[in-house]
Amino acid sequence: MHKNIFECLVIPSPSFSQHETLVREARTLARKIVTNDKGTRFDEAELLAFINDAHADAVIAGTDPLSAKVIERLDNVKAVGKFGVGCDNVDIEALHRKGIHFGWEGGVNRRSVAELVLGFILGHQRNIFRSIDRTQRSTWKKDGGFQLTGKTVGIIGFGFIGTDLASLLAPFKCNLLVHDIIDKSEQCLSFSARQIPYDDLLRSADIVTFHVPGGAVTRNMFGDGQIDLVRPSALVINTARGSIVDFNAVSKAVQDGRIGAYASDVFPEEPLISSSFKIEDGFYFTPHIGGNAEEAILAMGRSAIRGLKSFLASASANNK
Repeated sequence: MHKNIFECLVIPSPSFSQHETLVREARTLARKIVTNDKGTRFDEAELLAFINDAHADAVIAGTDPLSAKVIERLDNVKAVGKFGVGCDNVDIEALHRKGIHFGWEGGVNRRSVAELVLGFILGHQRNIFRSIDRTQRSTWKKDGGFQLTGKTVGIIGFGFIGTDLASLLAPFKCNLLVHDIIDKSEQCLSFSARQIPYDDLLRSADIVTFHVPGGAVTRNMFGDGQIDLVRPSALVINTARGSIVDFNAVSKAVQDGRIGAYASDVFPEEPLISSSFKIEDGFYFTPHIGGNAEEAILAMGRSAIRGLKSFLASASANNK
């Protein structure tokens, strides 16, 4: 690194690497930039080689597996900028131990995800998804579903995305229920929402939507035991992490009629082989596009760039 610029910036994220505007803006950070032009995602060994072979002193990482094992073997990296809001793929403590700066901003894609959730809700409530599917198969069945107005929506995790979703639901005058592991009573007041225990929310909601981080605490937090609590007509939505929901258990519950429908943008393994999951049966699946609106991609990319710029500014000030 020389003064206000890195020697080599490596970008293993395919999404960032393929975005011309973000790559152009990232070029201002380093003398040399190495992008992932193959479009494939790296495992730990491949990621380590990609970074170290380029002698990188800066990295912009997306969902790349920056585990402690990888971080401990990085040769020259001084700073990492996070492209995206989820950090469950990054061992932040290992970065700190190694003395590597971590630039991250939460919630920069909140509106993109919240809009997708609202789309899932309206598509299910008004029977839009099934009606499109039937009509395209030459089945003329008039079933307009139910209005969203006045329904009970349970929001699990009331952070950036959960609160933004609450703001989008405001015109529908829904009964909002919230569950979070920390006290969100002040935020709930702003949306006329009630914070209640997890099991009580599952029993009460017409719609259940998850907005919690991945990790050991939330792994399979919705499985057989929780399925038994929800209403048989309930719509369950997961736009957070694939590990949160026991996918096999929920899929079987939808097929057995114990859950009204399952809408998901994230899966235990991606890409999902989804040919056996039909809209008619109550499966609404999208290919991890929640935070993928163009505005969100720019916001996430620019937050990673700001994270690296903050390191450069701090380093420059310390050298004066």
